[in-house]
Amino acid sequence: MITGSTDGKIMVRRCLVTFKPFRIFVVGIGFFSLCFLMTSLGGQFSAKRLGDSPFTIRTEVLGGVESRGVLRKISDMLEVILKRMDSLSKLDNTSTTDRSSSTWHLSVDFLSFQPAGLMERIQAIAQNVSNMAIRVEQILQNSMVQSRVVRDGTSSQCEVPRDPRFPECPGKVDWMRARWTSDPCYAFYGVDGSDCSFLIYLSEVEWFCPPLAWRNHSSLPTQHTQQAAFRTDLSVLLDQVGAGKESLSFMKRRIRRLTQQWATAANRLDAKLEQRWRDQKKILVHVGFLTEESGDVFSPKVLKGGPLGEMVQWADILTALHVLGHNLKISMSVKELQGFLGVPPGRGSCPLTGPLPFDLIYTDYHGLQQMKQHMGLSLKKHKCHIRVIDTFGTEPAYNHEEYATLHGYRTNWGYWNLNARQYMTMFPHTPDNSFMGFVSEELNETEKRSIQQNKVNNMAVVYGKEASMWKQGKEGFLQILHRYMEVHGTVYYETQRPPEVPAFVKNHGLLPQHELQQLLRKAKLFIGFGFPYEGPAPLEAIANGCIFLQPKFHPPHSSLNHEFFRGKPTSREVFSQHPYAEQYIGRPHVMTVDYNNSLEFDSAIREIMRMEVEPYLPYEYTCEGMLERVHAYIQHQDFCAPEPPFISANLSRQGSPNSTALSWASNVTAPTAWPPLSSLRLLVSQEGQSCVQSCQSAGFICEPAHFRFINNKEVVDSEINHILPAFSVVRRECGLQREPLLFSCAGHSPKYRRLCPCRDFRHGQVALCRDCL
Repeated sequence: MITGSTDGKIMVRRCLVTFKPFRIFVVGIGFFSLCFLMTSLGGQFSAKRLGDSPFTIRTEVLGGVESRGVLRKISDMLEVILKRMDSLSKLDNTSTTDRSSSTWHLSVDFLSFQPAGLMERIQAIAQNVSNMAIRVEQILQNSMVQSRVVRDGTSSQCEVPRDPRFPECPGKVDWMRARWTSDPCYAFYGVDGSDCSFLIYLSEVEWFCPPLAWRNHSSLPTQHTQQAAFRTDLSVLLDQVGAGKESLSFMKRRIRRLTQQWATAANRLDAKLEQRWRDQKKILVHVGFLTEESGDVFSPKVLKGGPLGEMVQWADILTALHVLGHNLKISMSVKELQGFLGVPPGRGSCPLTGPLPFDLIYTDYHGLQQMKQHMGLSLKKHKCHIRVIDTFGTEPAYNHEEYATLHGYRTNWGYWNLNARQYMTMFPHTPDNSFMGFVSEELNETEKRSIQQNKVNNMAVVYGKEASMWKQGKEGFLQILHRYMEVHGTVYYETQRPPEVPAFVKNHGLLPQHELQQLLRKAKLFIGFGFPYEGPAPLEAIANGCIFLQPKFHPPHSSLNHEFFRGKPTSREVFSQHPYAEQYIGRPHVMTVDYNNSLEFDSAIREIMRMEVEPYLPYEYTCEGMLERVHAYIQHQDFCAPEPPFISANLSRQGSPNSTALSWASNVTAPTAWPPLSSLRLLVSQEGQSCVQSCQSAGFICEPAHFRFINNKEVVDSEINHILPAFSVVRRECGLQREPLLFSCAGHSPKYRRLCPCRDFRHGQVALCRDCL
């Protein structure tokens, strides 16, 4: 009876240890300890800096004595629990072994309820609480030291200054007092709720308060410029591009296929520059439209339309920057962008500190929006370093936010207040922007002869990869084409032939790039349907010996009459599917006809069958041409440096009767400019004519960088208008431009004759003047 009673007591004790509420109590002790620690520290875990441990707190710790006392009590309580459990364990080990069989089995059953490692878990909790108590002790000691420093003389130095040079400082301090916890980025920069931290932040991170005299204002070390050297090995670039997405695989296949052509082009340009010094730049490339945040869902099933052009261009831009020898960082996600730029955590309320870690940032409109979201105020400070890859161009009237809003030019894309030359286009259709371009595969002489020998005279390939492009009145001219030629298509489909494609068309489906090249090398004609606009495919076809036939648009397509252009930041009128091919290449390689006129279309097909053409590729779309152009932009375009004051010049007639050049007296040095002022020719347009049209009619190109040299008559009133500088036909007076961001080659008005800065250009390289290299 006594033995049974003893065994019963033992089992009851074990039950108390193994019963679930007890385990919940132990876990609750650990959770309570962690919650109390966070509460006692004022919830300022977000105040830690990158690289600090989770308990590196950068703020005042409130309730210090209470925090230490409670933590010690929790630690002591856990120690008592451990001792009790240890005693129970010893009691179990010393119990008699002559218990009845039923009692022994009951005891084993009770023991089996105890989870494995419970003792070790409680010991770990106790150790963690003990460590936290020690850490809080250290933090409190540091806090008391800092408090003594403030009491000993620093507090008077943290009074809010009343400095007329910084009138917004008091108001900003008041705002910080009320809202500093609204974004974690403030705590990231050391703001802890004290006026001292507010003033440090507002004087060193932002610029609303004067620098504090008692702070260390050490200057940053001078950065020494390195010399760039051409690279022909693209393996490092391929690794940087990454993997895991079909879009990236497409770009890497393109880079590999053109490796030898890039190497040859690098050697040629290196010889042309004659070992001239080239600054090596630190460049970030953020491909915004390929980020998951922008919906990068490209796969083999959807790589069939417009996005191919953008990926072709981005692959070529990356390669050009790498081959030119610059230091690249490539970002394909917002997280990578934040890491490369050193963006503080939060919602973008705080700017970046210190200099931008890159000389240049290449991105697109999607990336620009992402940068605005995460860089906040810093974007305005550093936007001069940005280059925006912009397929269709952005005109100055759409780029200037206030002007666009007031005058009806506001769209979903423009309004960034950049220098218009920071937008870089796929084709040179907008002189206000910089022409970036891309490359097409260049054939050697042997390949050209082989293509001409193997051309099939009656074979046509249709430029239309999507079934929807074959709808809406294409049957008439396709029937005419079918009378003379065998018609081939590359229309994407998954399981069955698209019903929109006529039965007489031999459809190959969506072809890999090398198979498409082989098809174009056989075909005589590459025919466009009017869409897509200005893609790379027509240039590739012409380079493979095809004649490109495209429709003429009457009236021209624009944002006023065509849905595709609506909302784009340009007023440009498109007179054909591919204006560059029509204007800069032309016959015999390009023919532009009215598809609605069956007689004109029939005549064009018969003429094409009689024609013999050689493969042709404009120099500016070769690897060497693109390297030459990108090199010139990187070395000479600087939108961060302030423009020097203008020095008055003399005018002299040169060339055509309507052309005037600027010249300076022999004792005056002409201002430094790029393009050089030796290329400048001054023209006056006709009423309603843009400077783009006026310069082209005289064999020149409009150069927006030179507007400031002709916008200098002090006696003339200035206005904010994208037409100026110009002469008003109605008022018979001149008007100058007051807002440099609105200098526009594209602007025109029937009420004005524009004053146009034109320049010459290199043969085959419209983006560069003759002396621009």
